Amino acid sequence: MQRFIARRVLQSILAIWVMSLIVFALARLSGNALDVMLPMEASQEDYERLAKYWGLDQPVHVQYGIFITRALQGDFGMSWKWPGHSAMGLVMDRLPATLQLAGFALLVSAVIALPIGVLSAVKKGTPWDSAAKVIALLGQSLPGFWLGIVLMWIFAVHLGWLPTSGRGGIQYMILPAITLGWFQVAAIMRLVRSSMLDVLDTEFVKLTRIKGLAEWKVVWKHCLRNASIAPLTFFAIIAGVLMTGSVVTESVFSWPGTGLLAIDAVRARDYQVVQAVVIVFSAIFIMTNLLVDILYAYLDPRIRYR
Repeated sequence: MQRFIARRVLQSILAIWVMSLIVFALARLSGNALDVMLPMEASQEDYERLAKYWGLDQPVHVQYGIFITRALQGDFGMSWKWPGHSAMGLVMDRLPATLQLAGFALLVSAVIALPIGVLSAVKKGTPWDSAAKVIALLGQSLPGFWLGIVLMWIFAVHLGWLPTSGRGGIQYMILPAITLGWFQVAAIMRLVRSSMLDVLDTEFVKLTRIKGLAEWKVVWKHCLRNASIAPLTFFAIIAGVLMTGSVVTESVFSWPGTGLLAIDAVRARDYQVVQAVVIVFSAIFIMTNLLVDILYAYLDPRIRYR
């Protein structure tokens, strides 16, 4: 088991390092940040002075060496767009809003997907099952930004029930959470349905029915408990996806999280903030997958030897 965990940890560290190379290269390929920081009438001397101040006059490999050394210490430098603020400080200030939205979206996804997935399995081949398949199809085909705009127009603009943007009470989270979690509803629902169908055909379920247990107890207590291993581990992956995939949703609803921060930083070519956001997002996603791998190994010892 220790060897399995050590191998997964080394793979995770390698993945984070590769991601640091990619984000460092892409940030430099996006254009010259000095063009944004300086006015159009700036002289060549102004460019050279500012490039020296930010270390952009160094060779690329030297810049990367400085970047990775400081990143290991949690220092991604000072922001160019927001003077006086460190890149990591900005990310940490916005991260709670993203975690709040992702957590609520995960809750909404589970509340919607679990009952529908169970009902679809129990009512296999009926109109209920067909309706669930339609919901799953819509969940995986509707673009998130389009769904967010439609929900905003219906419930905020037309009906006036919910606010259009910003961060506040629970009413501010409903539309962004549904938009962010809608795609995951389809994935969770199909996984729950598949797991439930496997369990419903087992001998112990037939035995519980022969004993005369109520159908709701057979389904919700015995079947769902045994079918929950795959969905529960999938929830951990979804949590990472929701946290790192909130960029579009936060932009649509002006939610002040790290996703909106990343968009503002990209527009301003703020390398420091872009690198900090991507590395933090990557670390969250990779570590979440690492925990899922370890959890799988404990639940199913056969995985340790693959």
